[in-house]
Amino acid sequence: MYNRKPVEVPEEADTSVWACTNEGCNGWMRADFSFVEEPECPLCRSAMSMEVRQLPIVVNLSRRPVLQS
Repeated sequence: MYNRKPVEVPEEADTSVWACTNEGCNGWMRADFSFVEEPECPLCRSAMSMEVRQLPIVVNLSRRPVLQS
C-alpha cells in the first residue's frame, strides 16, 4: 500500500564480549569498550568471562590510534 524502503539489516561479525558468570544476571559488554583487562559485572559485581557473540559491527572511535603529523 505504501512505498516503504526496505529495512537494512546491520552487518554482523564475531565479537569478543565479557559476559557475567552469575546465572541470574544477563550483564555483558563488548571487550573493545572495557576499561580494564578483567572487568567485573557493572550490574551485580560478579566476575565476567570472555565469550564470542554475533553482534552488529560497532567501531570504538576512542580506541583509534592517534595519527602524528
